[in-house]
Amino acid sequence: MSLHATARLRAESDGRGGTALPLLESAGPLALRRTRSPLPERARVTVVGAMSAPLNGDRLAIDTEVADGAHLTVDAAAATVALPGPRAATGPSTYDIHLTVGERATLHWLPEQLVSARGSDLHQTNRVELAATARLLLREEQILGRHGEPTGSLATRLTVRRAGRPLLDQQLAYGPGASGGWDGPAVLGGHRAVGQLLVVDPSFEDAPLRARLLGPTAALTPLAGPAVLVTAVAPDARLLRAILDEAMHELLDGLKADSSS
Repeated sequence: MSLHATARLRAESDGRGGTALPLLESAGPLALRRTRSPLPERARVTVVGAMSAPLNGDRLAIDTEVADGAHLTVDAAAATVALPGPRAATGPSTYDIHLTVGERATLHWLPEQLVSARGSDLHQTNRVELAATARLLLREEQILGRHGEPTGSLATRLTVRRAGRPLLDQQLAYGPGASGGWDGPAVLGGHRAVGQLLVVDPSFEDAPLRARLLGPTAALTPLAGPAVLVTAVAPDARLLRAILDEAMHELLDGLKADSSS
């Protein structure tokens, strides 16, 4: 029997320079926990896996809203592992994430890795709606197969709209059933860890970054809007995280320097 569960989260300004969480609704395997934030103005929520999920046939979702003037970080306690589940399960599992960020609001969406285990079939979507003055830091990491095993089937789509206009629409697919060449030298080149980092900030309108390589397996690309996208591949999860962390710290430090000058 498949599982259907939607977790919901809303962050609002508390009117005193901080951020309140009037809605924190867990569901099924998606347990939402308020955790300590190092920044007084920013709330932090950690997603804790309450059971093994998603299994083939499951339908999971997280709906997050950051209202005007609020600041929120969402992270996770552990990686998400897509599994094949019982033989009776039919069809792929789905994991739908919907993020809405209001005016002068900030969202750092920093989940742990998504691991596509052998025999699993997962379709993941990330839909993001940003106000014109919203700020977003979003990290995605996919690990294609556990140690020593081939990957399952994984399809992902990231759609971002800013002020009602498209900013990014990207779709990727790996594993059995994906179009030929996904593992070839022009795409992954045999790597099994792939990820990206998206930073959206109005400051980029006045000071756009130039496209450049970030080492041998990563690149930074400015988008047609106040945003940059870092894409990377690596042999394993540890090296992928190191690449993305270095890029994240460089970008955030640069934005802090610009705002203080």
